[in-house]
Amino acid sequence: MKRILILFLSFWCFTAIYAWGPKGHRIVAQVAYDNLDCKARKHVDKVLGKHGMIYLATWPDEIKSDTIYPTSFTCHYQDLAGGMTDAEVVSTLTNYPEEGGELFMALDSLEAVLKRQPDCHDALVFYVHMIADRFCPMHVAHLDDQGGNKVRMKWFGSNTNLHSVWDSKLIEYKGFSYTEYASYLHDVYGHQRKDILRMNEGETLLHTYHVTDAIYQYHSTCSGNTYHYAYRWVETAEYQMYMAGVLLAKHLNELF
Repeated sequence: MKRILILFLSFWCFTAIYAWGPKGHRIVAQVAYDNLDCKARKHVDKVLGKHGMIYLATWPDEIKSDTIYPTSFTCHYQDLAGGMTDAEVVSTLTNYPEEGGELFMALDSLEAVLKRQPDCHDALVFYVHMIADRFCPMHVAHLDDQGGNKVRMKWFGSNTNLHSVWDSKLIEYKGFSYTEYASYLHDVYGHQRKDILRMNEGETLLHTYHVTDAIYQYHSTCSGNTYHYAYRWVETAEYQMYMAGVLLAKHLNELF
């Protein structure tokens, strides 16, 4: 797997960028696990261990401080320019931008690996993690501010940035465990599952890109009221996690 990543990915920068925090990744993985068909679940459990796709969902972030996969750092995001047309956004799925990360290229490469080697442990773990990253709004955010890392914010009086708010702070806001949150998402958003499954790859990317634009537009007029910010955006973060889980399951069901 290391050879595969080195072949397809190149090192770009050391900016501290994470997508969904540990809880967010486990929520997405739990939603996906609950939506796997019997054959896919059996295969995933065989490769990763019982419920392993949930427990290992955070591993690709945890190894960023290690040298095991030094070129994987920029696989977690694909920062895009603001003001792109829908056609330009969709084209980035196959015509990978030269700057801004390598998430889309990494996902294509990992999927190709799993088609050839369905038992490849590390490829499957990275795939589970990076599908979730793809639906984090600040991981298809603006190139010029490093995915919101340079956009300063306050969260209940503490200094932070826009990226960190979307990675973890909105998810922690309700105080659910990851299992409670996954159950909540099934109950609240499950009626939208069929609509999500009908969306193609371009439509899901456009949805997230437009959500990201709306986040930036709101930030420019934000009063700094954390309660109001959470009230406005927590349901959006929840829907993005639910969408990520449902579509991760769809991909794994098709692969296995």
